[in-house]
Amino acid sequence: MTGPDAQRAPAAAGPEHLEYRVAHLRDRLAAGDLGELGVRIEVRGEAVLLTGTVPSAQCRDEVRRIAQEELTGLPVHDDLVVTDCSSPDHAEDIA
Repeated sequence: MTGPDAQRAPAAAGPEHLEYRVAHLRDRLAAGDLGELGVRIEVRGEAVLLTGTVPSAQCRDEVRRIAQEELTGLPVHDDLVVTDCSSPDHAEDIA
């Protein structure tokens, strides 16, 4: 293939390509074993930001791993919060 598109690198494919990769990541997070719908994915310039709450550190690590796989070559930042599902260690005082 010749022409200007033949010289374009995959990472420089443009915003449409990035949006496609982000949509694929959303689908993969929702449909996978995690079924994680509480993670928001935002495109910020040429970087991607993951935000939201996940039920465990293992889930957070899995979301990060999947994001790195799907968005290889792009900077991915996250602000994923792990919820504390442990039992209370003391009784609540109601006054």
